[in-house]
Parts: sequence; C-alpha cells; structure tokens
Amino acid sequence: MKSYNNLLFDVTDGIGTLTINRPKSLNALNSETLAEIGEALAEIKDNADVKVLVITGSGEKAFVAGADISQMVSMNSLGAAALSELAHNSFKTIESLPQITIAAVNGYCLGGGFELANSCDIRVASSKAKFGQPEVGLGIVPGFGGTQRLTRLVGRGKAKEIIATGAQITAQEAQSIGAVEEVVEPDQLMDKALEIAKAIMKNGPVAVRMAKYVIDKGADLDLNTAISFETQMWAQTFATKDQKEGMQAFLEKRHAKFSGE
Repeated sequence: MKSYNNLLFDVTDGIGTLTINRPKSLNALNSETLAEIGEALAEIKDNADVKVLVITGSGEKAFVAGADISQMVSMNSLGAAALSELAHNSFKTIESLPQITIAAVNGYCLGGGFELANSCDIRVASSKAKFGQPEVGLGIVPGFGGTQRLTRLVGRGKAKEIIATGAQITAQEAQSIGAVEEVVEPDQLMDKALEIAKAIMKNGPVAVRMAKYVIDKGADLDLNTAISFETQMWAQTFATKDQKEGMQAFLEKRHAKFSGE
C-alpha cells in the first residue's frame, strides 16, 4: 500500500490496522485525511491479505475528535457540501467493505469521529473514551452521517437527545444505548479488538462476508423481503467448499480448514 500523510496501515496475520495519524490535531478529519481514508479503503477492499480491518486513532487522547474546524470556519455552503460528500463517500466505503470492520475507540470520539466509528461494523471502546455529536454548539448539524447512522443504532429519541444537547457521553453510557459493543480498560483496547478479529477469522470467510452483506442489506428491507433474501443467501453458501469442509469437520470433531471458496 502507498504511504499517506495522515494515515498508518499495517497487516499482521490477516488483520489490517488503519490508524488516523494526526495526534497534534487529536486526529481531526480534514479534507486530505478523508480523501486518504477513501483511497486506503479502495486498496484494502481488494487486498486478500486483509481478513478483518481495525480502525483506530493515533495517541492516547483521541480516536478522532471531530472534523477539522480550522478548515471549516471559512467555508461557504458549496465548500461544506463538498466536504460532506467526501466524508460520506469514505464512510460508505467502510460500510461496503467485504471485510468486517472494528473501530477501536481510544479517546475522544466526537462529531466526525463518532460518525466514522458508526460506519464500522463493531465498536470497542476504552473505558476513558468520550462520545458525542457537538455540532449544534457550532451552529451546524452533523454532516457526515450522524443524524442517520446514530439514529439507526440507538433510536430516534436517544439520537435527538445526543445531537440536540451536544453533550458528551461515557463509553459505558454509549454501550448501554447500543452505540458501542464492548468497553475495556485502555491498556486492553487493542488486545480486545484483535481478540474479536481473531475469533471472526476462525470461521468460514465466505460465510462471514455474506453474513455482513445479508445483515446490512436486510436492514433496509421489510421483514418478509429480508427473510426471503436471507433464504437465498443461505442456500448459496451450500454451493461453497467452505460449507462442505465446515460441516464435515463438525461431524469428524476436528477444526475446519477453510479455503475461502
């Protein structure tokens, strides 16, 4: 993968780690960083070496503290629309990756940072992490998906409370409302993210990717249509080598050796 000004990327044993690397700015998202995220994800999508992707922030203070206000302060409506579109394209790419994505939230996760985390499949947070959508305090609304993804995670009432008050909530509160899946001590954050990644990688890779696709696709369909879609996808897995190996291994009481086919 090419080198980036604001990102770090590493792959170890099938687990990719993408780090937002602007610690002096608390990893704030400017247009260059958002563009780089989109470029990096395009490479990761087709990288067969990456089975699971962990996204985190550099340093101990912040995952991503928000969008870069120093860049936005002089923007007009056209500039704001362009920045929003850039963020949406990058975050939608995260959602559409075939790999499961895990946000490892290590500190402030505010505004664009919360919106970035919410575009991932799973969120693991340090017990010291803080979450929020403070945009209304700046005279704007969330513009990187916050009004939509957060609502789908926690419901309309709670999303309105978080967004309209602009208040920060703790990792424990975020977990209690469904915005975070796991909360651990700060020194255990990456270990927990990697533990989840390794647990995912033990399973049939075709099935894992298809499960992500069925969940995401089905969430936008009515229940009967979604169930029909699930049936179609379930049936398709029976045409894979992984299905044959997985079931045979179960009957033979051994660990499956999946080929991803």
